[in-house]
Amino acid sequence: MSTSRTASTRRSARRRTAFIAVGVASALALSACSAPASQEQGGTVDWELTTQTAAPSGDIDSYSWASYAEPYTLDYAYAFDYADNQVLANVCESLLRLNPDYTLSPGLAESFERPDPLTWVYNIRSGVTFHDGTPLTAADVVASMNRIIDPAVGSAWYSVYQNVVSIEQTGDMQVTVKTGIPDSQFNLGMGGSAGVIESAATLAAAGTDYGNSSGLVNCTGPFSIEDWQQGESITLKRNDNYWDPELTAKSGEVKFVFINDSTARVNALKSGDVDGAWMIPFDAVPQLRDSGAGDVYFGMSTAVSNLVVSNLDGPLGDPNVRKALLMAIDRKGVLNAASKGVGEISDVHTTKSVWGGASDAAVTEAFDNIENYPYDIDAAKKLVEESGFAGEELTYVTAPIGSDFNIIAQATAAAAEAIGLKVNIKTVTPGAYTALFSDPSAREGVDLFYTVWYLSSPDPLEMYGVLRTGEFSNYGNWSNPEFDAIVSEALGVDDPAARSELTAKAQVIANAELPWLPLFTGPMPMFMGERVTGVAPSIAFLYYPWAATIGAR
Repeated sequence: MSTSRTASTRRSARRRTAFIAVGVASALALSACSAPASQEQGGTVDWELTTQTAAPSGDIDSYSWASYAEPYTLDYAYAFDYADNQVLANVCESLLRLNPDYTLSPGLAESFERPDPLTWVYNIRSGVTFHDGTPLTAADVVASMNRIIDPAVGSAWYSVYQNVVSIEQTGDMQVTVKTGIPDSQFNLGMGGSAGVIESAATLAAAGTDYGNSSGLVNCTGPFSIEDWQQGESITLKRNDNYWDPELTAKSGEVKFVFINDSTARVNALKSGDVDGAWMIPFDAVPQLRDSGAGDVYFGMSTAVSNLVVSNLDGPLGDPNVRKALLMAIDRKGVLNAASKGVGEISDVHTTKSVWGGASDAAVTEAFDNIENYPYDIDAAKKLVEESGFAGEELTYVTAPIGSDFNIIAQATAAAAEAIGLKVNIKTVTPGAYTALFSDPSAREGVDLFYTVWYLSSPDPLEMYGVLRTGEFSNYGNWSNPEFDAIVSEALGVDDPAARSELTAKAQVIANAELPWLPLFTGPMPMFMGERVTGVAPSIAFLYYPWAATIGAR
């Protein structure tokens, strides 16, 4: 995501590993979900994409779910990472709903209109109540949306609203949003956290405690928050007054258990102490399969693993040095070591799963008419020698979050050494690592760090909007006027196919200049134990109320 605000106004902008999205049904996304792939050699594992697990046999009293971390917050204004949104998606709802196949459908807005290029009109659903029993009103929508653009709040989702000039109630159950320029991405962002609606009264009453373990939240989702034990767990309770019978929770209770240590998390899954988890470590897939305790699934993802180049004042300011480093990394070896071969190498920053509304010509240009960066130490070394930066040192920051972090850090250091550069690996706490994404001072002196960047809407333009000059998440301050002009022009194009052809040009430029170094893509891994079933494995779990669909196996 991106923002035009200064860093000092933002509290949180995190994306440790993963994705982003928009609202057009994606033939590509659907085909990606159904196309199997498999590998089994040299320690890799077999895998194939699954769109939906078996339907539940009935309701269940409760089940538990492991999380690699405690949510930083459940305040939708700041929820920007996996641990936050996997919980929030089941409690708070948005104007639109991002579905597991990355389409958008009506949510708390039962419909929307666009009477002119600068106007979005949302017709708010009647008969919806918050968890405290009060009815959803247009005033709640206005208050929730205006909060995102309040400088005093400093929302992580401001970029979605950066072109908004007004948000007003224009009917009993109608809200109208005006933008200063045509903005194709605004409505597409209403399926994510940027479109979440909270009770205005709750926001006012909770104040700065809103969304934390003291203030909690009061939304409209299929679950409410029953309890938040700091450092241990969050328990959700079924909302018996939920408005959508299709997503009424099949479990009376869901308990999210925070297990930071990956070995302990896997052991808890194997023993049946917890019933499931997203983002299981790839190296645990064989033992989970052999345990007989449940099944491993791989779902659609929009994420690309990247090395973020956060300092262009040093050697990595030279595009040829960036290319050399990428060519010196044995990405196939890294994929096998970090992800057991699950996934594929990528030279670009998006997956085809978010190009669903694109024209054939755009997809061809974006994925076929690009520069490939094969593993070639000799060619890479020559580029570094020609650059004059041989012998220079880079600082790479990592954290003990998962085995992939260490593998990629070591591989990057080895690659640099092989071509005449040096890498100083600096290991920080997970909290300090998270700060890299939100605090410019945390990135001082840092040349590289790892991310798995996902899209929150089904449109690749979201990715390239991040990399425009001056955007908040353009961590290295990369700048290309031609790229900026293309992305800005695309922003004003409503037709997805026409927009995709501009986005493809942006992808070609980014591929040529490598503001970030793309490594590989892969599916979303998920484990579900013997007691439960019914979920659609998809990275949409960050915004879709997936926990409501799980019941008894």
